[in-house]
Amino acid sequence: MKRFNRTGMTACALALGLGMACSGRRSEPLRGSLDISDPKVAHGQTVYMNRCDKCHPGGDAGLGPSLNNKPLPGFLIDFQVRHGLGAMPAITDEVVPKADLDDIVVYLKALRRNG
Repeated sequence: MKRFNRTGMTACALALGLGMACSGRRSEPLRGSLDISDPKVAHGQTVYMNRCDKCHPGGDAGLGPSLNNKPLPGFLIDFQVRHGLGAMPAITDEVVPKADLDDIVVYLKALRRNG
């Protein structure tokens, strides 16, 4: 496992903290229904619904914070999923393989653009 230096961890914590400061309001998309014609978005949505939706229903705040309006780049979402932060447990590659996680990130970005 790679080790992060203090500056890298501080930057990640700051970015995640800024991301968590967003509002949880996002029930109805402002631009109509989400286009899932891209296979990565469609697969990401399927994996998300099976693995993430219990805590982040539809990308909105639930047990966990809202994700569909979190202004984080994909690599920080990946970091948070793999390492867990706050109440979120770390999710291993055995539970959500890298390719599935990449598609979840594509799906979350599509949700952000759609809202």
